[in-house]
Amino acid sequence: MAKTNAISMDELLKEESTPSLTAQEAIEGRVLSVRKHEVWVDLGAHGIGLVPRREIGLARELVEGEPVTVSVVDPEMEEGYALLSLRKAVKERGWDELKRIVDENEIVEVTAYDANRGGLLIELEGIRGFLPVSQLSAEHYPRVSGADKDEILQRLNSLISKPIRVRILDADRKQNKLIFSEKEAVRENMQQRFEQLKVGDTVKGIITGVVDFGAFVNVEGIEGLIHISEISWERVSNPTDYVKVGETVEAKIIAIDKDRLSLSLKQLQEDPWLGEVEKIKKGDEVEGTVTRITPFGAFIQISPAVEALVHVTELGEDGTNPEKIFKVNEKKKFTVLEVDRENRKISLSLKKKK
Repeated sequence: MAKTNAISMDELLKEESTPSLTAQEAIEGRVLSVRKHEVWVDLGAHGIGLVPRREIGLARELVEGEPVTVSVVDPEMEEGYALLSLRKAVKERGWDELKRIVDENEIVEVTAYDANRGGLLIELEGIRGFLPVSQLSAEHYPRVSGADKDEILQRLNSLISKPIRVRILDADRKQNKLIFSEKEAVRENMQQRFEQLKVGDTVKGIITGVVDFGAFVNVEGIEGLIHISEISWERVSNPTDYVKVGETVEAKIIAIDKDRLSLSLKQLQEDPWLGEVEKIKKGDEVEGTVTRITPFGAFIQISPAVEALVHVTELGEDGTNPEKIFKVNEKKKFTVLEVDRENRKISLSLKKKK
């Protein structure tokens, strides 16, 4: 008898016990090979499948032999393999895991894969989320002068691929919204540290930003502000002349307001005004240099650390318009009317003594 090509009973049973793949179903497989733009997966009795790079997920680094769960996009392409997605398969599982993290108020470590001026783009458990700038800790918050958006983006780009500990602020599966907060992750430790601090303490911190009105400081995760008036006993017009980003400074706590410290550099230094004003008495004739002219008078520098005011009512017979009488950097002689040490004020007169 001639041999037939009939399939054996075992093969028939095996074929019947392996149902065809259907789109959207999840199936277990094992990584066969990892290439630049694709990953091939062994699906056992279902053959092999292809996962394009875009369907892997930014947070996954696959290795050959690793078991994976994939979602079927197309059960059978023309070439005979199945088109698969790792991202879709893990997404539903990812939302379940994110819910657990939120319910347990867990802190997780993440890394950003991109940034824009609003914050950092992060993927966790296959779900893409966002860490807004406002939710960065004092250590990472990009404090910059004015509205320098390019510098903000540069600072944020420097955080890409660096591990950051965060809590999840919002995980909404229906709206596909995932928001992270670094502030919330450090809040507990920050509060404990806050309770240990008091006004008058001296602390060390790192300058994180210099702006027109002062400098921001990271004090062990707590944000501090050195106002421009507290940088130096000298008149400060540009804070960048005194402090730089990344510099470690020692400062005195002068106020504690909710989650921020008000700090002073100058109060850790000797006040030169007190020493110089000892030489000045009521009735003295002094020479000074005009530094500023205002409608109500002019400010006069009478020593390196002492600035005094000659009020518009003390200009004499020459008139009551300071701009007609004074020029900036001009030197003139004055009479000391009053020395108010408590309020750090000295009043002058341009009127001639009778």
